[in-house]
Amino acid sequence: MKTIVRRFTTLRFLPLLVALGIVSNAVATPHRQSNTLTRRIPVILDTDIGDDIDDTWALGLLLKSPEFDVKLVVGEYGKTEYRAKLIAKFLERAGRADVGVGVGMKSGPDGEGQLSEWVKDYNLDRYPGKVHRDGVQAMIDTIMRSREQVTLICIGPMPNLAAALEREPGIARRVNLVNMAGSVRVGYGGSKTVSAEWNVKADVASAQRVFSAPWKSMTITPLDTCGLVSLEGDQYQRVVKSIDPIATEIVENYRLWSKQGKFDEDHRSTTLYDTVAVYLAIHKNLCQMESLKIRVSNDGLTVIDPTARSISVATAWKDLNNYREFLVQRLTGSK
Repeated sequence: MKTIVRRFTTLRFLPLLVALGIVSNAVATPHRQSNTLTRRIPVILDTDIGDDIDDTWALGLLLKSPEFDVKLVVGEYGKTEYRAKLIAKFLERAGRADVGVGVGMKSGPDGEGQLSEWVKDYNLDRYPGKVHRDGVQAMIDTIMRSREQVTLICIGPMPNLAAALEREPGIARRVNLVNMAGSVRVGYGGSKTVSAEWNVKADVASAQRVFSAPWKSMTITPLDTCGLVSLEGDQYQRVVKSIDPIATEIVENYRLWSKQGKFDEDHRSTTLYDTVAVYLAIHKNLCQMESLKIRVSNDGLTVIDPTARSISVATAWKDLNNYREFLVQRLTGSK
């Protein structure tokens, strides 16, 4: 009987097989299951790409994750044209010109950065997709027009988010926010002394506004987890040697970025802070999650305060090596 099912289970014979009881109606109507399994998460990425290289790795991971329906990527924290060109060129070369590019606010530093050589000849006006000159408004419009909750992943300082909340406070209750931000019990380099983490201290007032907003949900990966992630050895070499277009783009950017500092780009990555925020928008099972009331102090620390809003915090790893393997497999398309 199994042989008969294998040989004749085609769209032509499914009604007959259902009637005979050989094949269940669930098998005969796979689209009902696939709609559930393939429902993707509408997502916006807010990134200060072009400073530290981990934003580029995070953008690659975002595009390689089938769980996401990527709507918009917005440059954050100044250097507006530079960041927008980096986003647009990466998306175009990845074959993802369906994703909108948002030009961020001019709050923050001006000029360019370590990847300026990569986009020196790139014309933003020729991006095949949509370029939103007001990235903050594009963010608001995408959120307010969505029929579903939008996941907003922020992997930089937060002036764009603060401005969006100022213009339209109603976005908060329609957004699941995931941030790479803060230091709760562990500082840079695994130190037991907490740090004023960059994405918070770069614009404390904006961070305070974001942390106090009534988001549908808010999750952060502080230095306690994201500050411990890097690739080396076989795992790193699998990315370097991959022929996957997105992995190739990441490595190309990393090699160019590394020319302006002392980095061992042949053997290991830098700390890949921002990739963890992308992961937490999909899964949380590899991290120890705690519900903590977190407040941003005036000196840029993220402190536990019983009067603050509760957020979900990835405070430790359950299986860091498994996360590294997840990252490598996603970026290279391997199993």
